[in-house]
Amino acid sequence: MATTTSQATNLKELKESGWRSKTVKEEIRDNLLAALAAGEELFPGILGYDDTVIPEINLALIAGHDMLFLGEKGQAKSRLMRLLVRFLDPEIPYIDDPEIPLHEDPFRPITSRGKRLIAELPDEKIPIAWWPREERYAERLAPGTKFADIIGEIDPAKLAAGASMSAEESLFLGLIPRMHRGIFAVNELPELDEAVQVGLFNILEERDVQIRGYPIRFDLDLLILFSANPATYNRSGKVIPQLKDRIGAVIHTHYPTDRDLGIRIMEQEANLDLGGEYPVVVPYFMKQIVEQISIVARRSKYVDQQSGVSARFSIANYRTMVASARQRAVVLGEKPAVPRISDLEHIVSSSLGKLELDL
Repeated sequence: MATTTSQATNLKELKESGWRSKTVKEEIRDNLLAALAAGEELFPGILGYDDTVIPEINLALIAGHDMLFLGEKGQAKSRLMRLLVRFLDPEIPYIDDPEIPLHEDPFRPITSRGKRLIAELPDEKIPIAWWPREERYAERLAPGTKFADIIGEIDPAKLAAGASMSAEESLFLGLIPRMHRGIFAVNELPELDEAVQVGLFNILEERDVQIRGYPIRFDLDLLILFSANPATYNRSGKVIPQLKDRIGAVIHTHYPTDRDLGIRIMEQEANLDLGGEYPVVVPYFMKQIVEQISIVARRSKYVDQQSGVSARFSIANYRTMVASARQRAVVLGEKPAVPRISDLEHIVSSSLGKLELDL
């Protein structure tokens, strides 16, 4: 992936360094292709998606698509979105000016303030700072999200100071404009207010911001991601058709395809220390039982299958079973502790809230 050979502190030094401006989608595509060519593991910690989900994500990134991750709860949708940060450059330069509310590309400014600085000041007087990739990702849970939160609002204080409502300077920018040159994700898209969906449509289609009927033209540079449950996403009226049409790729996630894979995921995510002063040895058949409970629940007519049974169901139950065995071993002086069938009675407490019954 691209690295910075020198930390330029002004525009003159940046130009001399040979740094080249890219859109965020070009940046991600180039770094993804470099990782593919080098044979790197693309999504560390993601199990069971090598032949299904990951190839589709790769194609969408290479094509430059905004994406929707569609699947039931506990299928690593949010984790996959967050892992895309690794395909950004380690850091990128921006115009370091406190009056600019976003991270301006020094070679392609989009705000009037940024354009004015570039036009009026000599290169050595334009300060440059560096934005690390870890800060270039933001996400928002859709329920309760307001238009002003992610798009923006007219700032009354700026109006009182004399700014026009149709002027860029009168805006208080929301999360999406502030993530210019980054990645923005919306979890549970169907729960997003319709007015906010219309705002997102404008950004996906025109890359502009419209607030209270005043179009403010920003050439926003973003990778926009969404997640949703199929049951609510496909329900008529939950997502406006125009927004659906502008999402470039739909990535379908799924639960583990077999029990052994589910056990690998369960052990990885539980991340338990089975050693120490009171060690625990877990027989493989006990792990199989815990995972099989989840598999049966995903097939049960008494469980709401539209909601799904999260991988967190197995993980929480596995932790509870190990905890029960360890507690018994401490009380009775057993070493090592070995989970028994009787320990499974305690998983009721860790199961509650993770199953939605359909009786």
